[in-house]
Amino acid sequence: MALPDIITVEELFSPPERAGARISPDGTRIAYVAPWKDRLNVWVRSADPEASGPASDARCVTADESRSVISFHWTDDPRWLLYVQDAGGDENWHLYRIDLDDPDAPAVDLTPIPGVRMWGLEQPARRPGKAVVQLNTREPGVIDLHELDIATGELTMLARNPGTVNTWLTGPDAEPFAYGLTDSGDIELSRLDTETGTLETVVTYDGSDHPLGISPMQVTPDGTGIWLGSNRGTDRTRLVRLDLATGEEVEVDSHPTFDLVPGPATPLIEHPRTGELLGVRYVGERQVVHAVDPHFADVLEKLRTLSDGDLGPVSCDDAGQRWVVSFVHDREPFATWLYDHATGDARLLFLPFPHLDPGALAPMEPVTITARDGLSLPAYLTLPVGIEPTGLPLVLNVHGGPWMRESWGFDPFTQLMANRGHAVLTVNFRGSTGYGKAHTKAAIGEFAGAMHDDLIDAVDWAVEQGYADRDRVGIYGGSYGGYAALVGVTFTPDVFAAAIDYCGISDLANFMRTMPPAVRAMMANNWYRYVGDPADPAQEADMAARSPISRVEQIRTPLMVAQGANDVRVVQAESDNIVAALRSRGVEVEYLVKDDEGHGFLNPENQIDLYRVAERFLVRHLGGRGA
Repeated sequence: MALPDIITVEELFSPPERAGARISPDGTRIAYVAPWKDRLNVWVRSADPEASGPASDARCVTADESRSVISFHWTDDPRWLLYVQDAGGDENWHLYRIDLDDPDAPAVDLTPIPGVRMWGLEQPARRPGKAVVQLNTREPGVIDLHELDIATGELTMLARNPGTVNTWLTGPDAEPFAYGLTDSGDIELSRLDTETGTLETVVTYDGSDHPLGISPMQVTPDGTGIWLGSNRGTDRTRLVRLDLATGEEVEVDSHPTFDLVPGPATPLIEHPRTGELLGVRYVGERQVVHAVDPHFADVLEKLRTLSDGDLGPVSCDDAGQRWVVSFVHDREPFATWLYDHATGDARLLFLPFPHLDPGALAPMEPVTITARDGLSLPAYLTLPVGIEPTGLPLVLNVHGGPWMRESWGFDPFTQLMANRGHAVLTVNFRGSTGYGKAHTKAAIGEFAGAMHDDLIDAVDWAVEQGYADRDRVGIYGGSYGGYAALVGVTFTPDVFAAAIDYCGISDLANFMRTMPPAVRAMMANNWYRYVGDPADPAQEADMAARSPISRVEQIRTPLMVAQGANDVRVVQAESDNIVAALRSRGVEVEYLVKDDEGHGFLNPENQIDLYRVAERFLVRHLGGRGA
């Protein structure tokens, strides 16, 4: 097979032509994001077939010139559309309202309080015209529950946080329920007595089983139960219904070998207006969807004929007849369809990246690697198209979190490096979620230990299989993945020929101390349990021993560092300090800082700049096809 043409960084990282489509509750309109002044903004168009061509009635309804809009919501009133935006990546999310009946009206900030972050948005089924939002208006680390009148912008406090609530959820009448942690880190679900303001515990869960909390966690439409992901008494996570009167669990659905899709994505497919449960998502090598509603089972059967990808985001009208769906795919990402169940007609609405030829992109293949202690490590291997897959330069792409997982699908960085002739390996090392709680909890105390051994074992596997050239292995990752890249060049400097740290942690204790206050309250079952408490001198010393900044003199691998100046999760000092330490020794390091970005780059010119530099850096040090 001939080599595919070079795919440019711009072709892979420029904004999609259209993406994220959702149908309106009445089924007459479709909203989506598309570029406007080189930023993704929300557009609205008719759902009628004749509006699909160049003469479409699409119009841009937001006008953000500084930062792309990536999250929006229809309301039960067809006049209003809501969207969420922060400033320069500071993660102080505000909720904005758009008047679709008045194209000239500017967006209205419904949470116009400086320094305040909106943590959650719900639209209770039996409260038309209302939204429920969580805001830290009183103290940075204390989140209260408010009801918002969408039309007037009036905020009414529904529940005042007594200081023990990490997050809230509400029922169909906006009745508050609380999620919090005990002193020992166990998870309590409570009902709020609105007359006394006191919390009444419904049930307690072992916090050690849930490093990121319980997901999903959704009040049932009748308000008497909560659908939640439970692994109580099992290794795998299944969907149960928790009775709010008795605290008893009843299984709703499960898979014999797969976990529910882990957070932050929700595994639940629900009716957008009634909240009724339609389907449940599970994930192994690929995704599996179980229909739990007969009507949705019929719809799902038809949707599966539209693509050989995995079912991505779905939305439907209130009647459950018109559906907008997109599909996750490794080489044809997020093809988006409009399906009318009443007529059986289906129409391709758009391909977000129509300029990308699926035949020129590299398939992502699931593999399993055995760690040195016998633990199975699910992984994905991507090999370049048109090249004999032996002795290749290899990029180890480490996911963030670490309480996340790699899944099958399109990744532009992976495709960039595969197109340049590199093999790319992504590994669900211990600590990753979605493979049972034992796989996740095997990472306790293993930062820069067995978690890193898993990555080295994956490199050894790729070399032993003949795919990779041991002398041309690079490591790349963001957030925890950036930490892993720094661990790679400080703890095992002879393994890697190049490394890229993208907003990664260099000092574990400093990282934990500088987390935002509201986030710090939720760290008992993840960072504190898995790594330690920096307030304890002995634990702080252990954290220092596992921090790349304490071994910076070991670095001799070419290193690139990228950082957003407004990052509130991994503050800029984490990158500044490692770069300064290297430069003080006269060691060359490429350092890219963007003043208008936070934890990861969003704006397209910044992404393109980042991956142009990364491409040149990796090709220079590992070899491969030049751009």
